[in-house]
Amino acid sequence: MKILIPLADGLEEIEAITNIDVLRRAGIKVITAGLNDLEVTGAHDIVIKADRLIDEVRAEEFDGIILPGGMPGSTNLRDNDKVIKLVQKLNTDGKLVAAICAAPIALEKAGVIRNRKATSYPGFDREMVSCDYLEERVVVDGNLITGRGPGVALEFAITVVQYLLGEEKAAELKEGMLANF
Repeated sequence: MKILIPLADGLEEIEAITNIDVLRRAGIKVITAGLNDLEVTGAHDIVIKADRLIDEVRAEEFDGIILPGGMPGSTNLRDNDKVIKLVQKLNTDGKLVAAICAAPIALEKAGVIRNRKATSYPGFDREMVSCDYLEERVVVDGNLITGRGPGVALEFAITVVQYLLGEEKAAELKEGMLANF
């Protein structure tokens, strides 16, 4: 099991790191990919070192993709053609496509949320006109998982683990991390 997390300057650090950490705790291989550089600076000036550059990854390597939110990180993801193509290919192949906070705007541009249930950080629903928008913390619609924002990052990541590895592994992680949701 291998998941790609693209990292764009201006990302929400909590969302990126929480997903990387929780998935790795679950035994899932996570590869991070910077859009322009291996060093990516988050919205709160925390520098994260990516494993690779986005141009060095192929969709066929992965079982899914998770887009962390934040601004302007989400617009940087949305405006990156390679990210959009990866999202489209993974979705076409029925693989996991997940995004949190403002990042679902990239899913809108990729055309993968049309007529599907999704959520985002409040206000970004105006840019997600093709989906059935819900104001729930985490929304799962088939291979598509979306979440509201930083305060939901742990619940979102555990939901991804549940989708990929099942309820038992998700429950084990929740217990070990003292997560009560």
